[in-house]
Amino acid sequence: MVKGVQQRAVETRDRLLAVATALIAETGYAGVRIDEIVARAGMAKGTFFAHFKDKDGLMDLLIAQRIAEFLDALEASPVPADAADLADSMLPLLTFMSCERYVFDVILRRSGAAALAEIGPIALMLGRHGEIVGRWLSRRNFRPDVPVSIQAEGVQAFMMQALALHFCALHSDIPLSGRFRPYMQAWLGHPSE
Repeated sequence: MVKGVQQRAVETRDRLLAVATALIAETGYAGVRIDEIVARAGMAKGTFFAHFKDKDGLMDLLIAQRIAEFLDALEASPVPADAADLADSMLPLLTFMSCERYVFDVILRRSGAAALAEIGPIALMLGRHGEIVGRWLSRRNFRPDVPVSIQAEGVQAFMMQALALHFCALHSDIPLSGRFRPYMQAWLGHPSE
């Protein structure tokens, strides 16, 4: 009996995720509405809230799933040869993270920067990203004067800065690649360069 209830709960959650994913394809992340999800899934609104605290809770999971796909690709790619190569390899991820202002806002709120009590899917994916970048940095000759862990944190900080400026009316004239690549070259290059 318990197994049947658990299986139904998993199926219900999967159905909500599938409907939300289909809606994202139609309207984008910001355009998704809880009322539309439950209507298309043929469920009560309370069912949604039994699985997700709110829309951001759902988006935390869906955005993290997309980030995971980009991280899988990064892990499968060769170790970047230099700072410019590292920046270029991360541009597909940054492009996704900037596909909508709403996506970036959810990432920022759910990244751990907002001091959430619990670590969610996006925060876990950013942790994984830091591990990937740290492994890359430890295998190449980047800055010898800064520990790899600090370098990896700096890469993420510059990612967020590049994304934030991408959405800033005063600074949106520079493409994401044109902003992120110089940050990486300045941060990861040798001090004598």
